[in-house]
Amino acid sequence: MRFRFLALALATALVLNAKDERLRGAFRKPAEHGWIFVHLEGSPAVRGFQHGYLLSAEIQDAKRAVELSATHDTTQNWSQLRAVAEKISWPKIPTEYREELEGIAAGLKAKGVKLDVLDLVTLNEWMEFPYYYDSLRKVPGSVPEHCSAFVATGAYTKDGRIVIGHNNWTDYLTGSRWKMVFDIAPESGHRFIMDGVPGLIHSADDFGINDAGIMITETTISSFHGFDKNGVPEFVRARKAMQYSESIDDFARIMKEGNNGGYANTWLIGDRKTNEIGRLELGLKNVTLDRTKDGYFVGSNFPINPKLIAEETDFPIDDPNTPNQVRHRRWDQLMAEYKGKIDVEAGKRFETDHYDAITKEIDPNERTLCGHIDKSSRGLKGWQGPFAPAGAAEAKVADSAMAEKLSFAAGMGHPCGVAFNAKPHLKEHPEYAWQSGLLEDLKANAWTVVSAEPAYRP
Repeated sequence: MRFRFLALALATALVLNAKDERLRGAFRKPAEHGWIFVHLEGSPAVRGFQHGYLLSAEIQDAKRAVELSATHDTTQNWSQLRAVAEKISWPKIPTEYREELEGIAAGLKAKGVKLDVLDLVTLNEWMEFPYYYDSLRKVPGSVPEHCSAFVATGAYTKDGRIVIGHNNWTDYLTGSRWKMVFDIAPESGHRFIMDGVPGLIHSADDFGINDAGIMITETTISSFHGFDKNGVPEFVRARKAMQYSESIDDFARIMKEGNNGGYANTWLIGDRKTNEIGRLELGLKNVTLDRTKDGYFVGSNFPINPKLIAEETDFPIDDPNTPNQVRHRRWDQLMAEYKGKIDVEAGKRFETDHYDAITKEIDPNERTLCGHIDKSSRGLKGWQGPFAPAGAAEAKVADSAMAEKLSFAAGMGHPCGVAFNAKPHLKEHPEYAWQSGLLEDLKANAWTVVSAEPAYRP
């Protein structure tokens, strides 16, 4: 089956090459288990053109969904968001990524799509806008949190090497578009594979592996406030770190340079060359890097550094029953229970875990590692409001052996097996009717393994 897909992709690439030399070497595969795989390579402008050309329909669709989500969350229209992107972001984007974004716009234009480079900058920065506007309004900690993640090594894993995993909590409006696997072989830096959204040059939920052995993921710092409009956009730093990091120190340095506080995360990093893992809690004022060769780090949107908590968040640290604290306890339970046994299969179980540590029941909600707020039976507050169509929309897991091959296990939609059907949900909860027409079903897709193609050899 794999060879059939590869042969079809290569044949498609040959046809495209006859149209434009910039498409040489690039291809996309037919969707498999919900994922669309695309291989891009070359100079910034060339790989951007490939991106825009090969994914033109998906980029148009993603832009519509992101625009609806971003304008609803910020109460700003798209023109206003574009103006912010042009004023505070575009001047800080280095030449390499300007050229890549301009290349995407050129690829879209070649397919007759009327989106320009500012639309693409705005699209890439969508996760940072709430931080910017909250800083202007002086609204503390209103940015929603995302994701459940772990990284483990040494005595905690089955083979003593690194295992890393992440699931992406988001609104289903955009989460259903988080269906890309990008395999990018840039002209400079390292080849890398990551999940992502069409039109974005970064992962945005930030799961990826590069050929220098760096394994990356993150979870958002909950109730965080702070933004420096003179800083470098987070999406630029995240992409640069994915492409150029060769060590945990490299990663931390790149993420800290020009830090603007936007989309503030606790980053989990592994270096398969040294078997060391790290946790970078990246606030705007307070930054902490922890590391170990024998242990684990987990993320479920809880802040760690007491100084960061006091100065940069409104997190209710004294309440042990907040959803993020409950998920934290569940992570610690699982790490203890699986000590010495953590592998990719265990990681899949973690990222689809529905155990509520408060009720001691299997009930996916905002307190479980894999939460589906729409499924809450008790009308819990929820991540984006009661019964919001939001939660864990996809998941990824990899170990060091997979990282050597630029490969990871991926579950699109709900790999936990719980499907979401948009139409009946909107009928039952008309307060979310504003998403009608763009909110999509999330199927219970099976896990699959995605790998750099043609077969990567270190």
